Amino acid sequence: MKHASRFLIALALVFTSQLSPISAQEISWNASGRNGAVAAGHPDSVAAGISILNKGGRAADAAAATILALAVTDYGSFAIGGEVPVIVYDAESQQVKTLSGVGGAPLDPEAIEWFYKNGIPWKGSMKAAPVPGVIDLIVTLLKLHGTISFEQAVTPTLALLDRGKEPWHPNLAVTLRKLVEAEQSTSGNREQKLSAARDRFYVGDVANELEAWYIATGAFLRKADLAAQKTLVEDPVFVTYRGYTVYKCGPWTQGPVLCQNLKLLEGFPLKSMGHLSADYIHSITEAMKLGYADRDEYYTDPNFGKVPMNQLLSDEYTELRRPLIDMQHASMDHRPGDPINLKALRTEVTASNETNKIPKQDTTTCVVADRWGNVIAATPSCNMLTNTPGPSGVNTGNRVRSMNTSPDHPNRVMAGKRPRITLTPTLVLKDGKPVMAISVAGGDVQDQTTLNVLLNAIEFGMTPKDAVTTPRFYTNHHQDSFNPDPDRNAAFVGRGELKVNEEISEVVQSDLTKRGHLIGVVPSPIAHPVMILIDESGLMHAAGDPKAKRHAAAIP
Repeated sequence: MKHASRFLIALALVFTSQLSPISAQEISWNASGRNGAVAAGHPDSVAAGISILNKGGRAADAAAATILALAVTDYGSFAIGGEVPVIVYDAESQQVKTLSGVGGAPLDPEAIEWFYKNGIPWKGSMKAAPVPGVIDLIVTLLKLHGTISFEQAVTPTLALLDRGKEPWHPNLAVTLRKLVEAEQSTSGNREQKLSAARDRFYVGDVANELEAWYIATGAFLRKADLAAQKTLVEDPVFVTYRGYTVYKCGPWTQGPVLCQNLKLLEGFPLKSMGHLSADYIHSITEAMKLGYADRDEYYTDPNFGKVPMNQLLSDEYTELRRPLIDMQHASMDHRPGDPINLKALRTEVTASNETNKIPKQDTTTCVVADRWGNVIAATPSCNMLTNTPGPSGVNTGNRVRSMNTSPDHPNRVMAGKRPRITLTPTLVLKDGKPVMAISVAGGDVQDQTTLNVLLNAIEFGMTPKDAVTTPRFYTNHHQDSFNPDPDRNAAFVGRGELKVNEEISEVVQSDLTKRGHLIGVVPSPIAHPVMILIDESGLMHAAGDPKAKRHAAAIP
């Protein structure tokens, strides 16, 4: 009944809405409105989501349409065979849940044995491909929180593919139309029809095409891997900070590191230090070093290993770790703690920078809010590198390399296991109501940029258009999430390195250098953030950094 009533309400709004459509040509990088908002990558994808909201769709419907379109408009950063973690605030249940649209490593034990014998490929290889997670994620999102059909969600994407010029565009259009055909030809309710679309991809003739492509390219995936794919619906990790509740996906992502950093930083007077002062940048950087050290040491798919998440976020552990931040000196060591035994340090290692230049390919972004109070943040990605689309038009990534072959490491590769990804959407609530959604593209820098943007809003009251464009900074003082080297010390990116935007003053840079930071000046943008903020009046403010080619739109 719950889903039926949602559908009837949305159907009625399709015919009664008098809102004027917003074209891609009208979309800029920031906007405000009361009846819905989308911030993402390419304006065509923003337009796809806004068109669904204009017709009475919910946030989940618009997010599904936006994500599917991003697989075309932001191809190279994302593809239909990639992965998407999602955080959802459902206004009806007033709950926050995460959806893990992330595929695991191959199920074949011989594939896993091959990785341990030969190493996980890190330069780009179909052998490092995880199971495609996007289609199952879209169907799950629509079933649980949406009102529309798969056909309605994918229609803007098909229009993009039909006018596209890439050789894989018509092939992917054929594949997606097969899923629509399966949905249309299946009798039953909306959920059963959505399942039929999903099943044609994961167990039907599309799965046959994919398996043939996997075999031809030397990939380890097979139909059994596709059939086993399931979008896990999980409780989020969260902390409170200055009266806000910040929600992240679990330790199958790097997301909880933001929570750990906020716990540490709540003990510092950041606002009185002054925005982008030397004290401000130093304290945040040193907190991030501690948080990322714990990420490197403990985070993994919790279905394959116990992660001491409660202890990592406990007040007792935070109070032990906070004094490690020396306001006069930058740490040069990798310093994970011991949350189990409540010790500030487990080990203290002087790391060596990685010698291999690990290739990376970026991610994209999506945040959506609707007029009913539903809010979604998603971070679609693929990291395809040298992989190219198969005959079905589907491409896949190299995410298995985000695990390693260290036999005792929590994030070691195992059959069916999700890699510990960097993808990390964020939702923020205040007094039980959603007030912010943030998504960032940028690998290991994602949660560092999220922290920059979030503190801009919470500590300094910035609106999204200022929060996502203000100069930023990040540290390389952590392990590389894309380096599968079993010697995790050899996977360290840059000991003591602190990168700042060129707009940060030379006086501040000089002060930070005196404290021991190895300063590097980089042009904007650092990473690619988008954000929606809902103010006390209910007005939605959406923005994406224009230097990062982000776009946003809102319905008045």
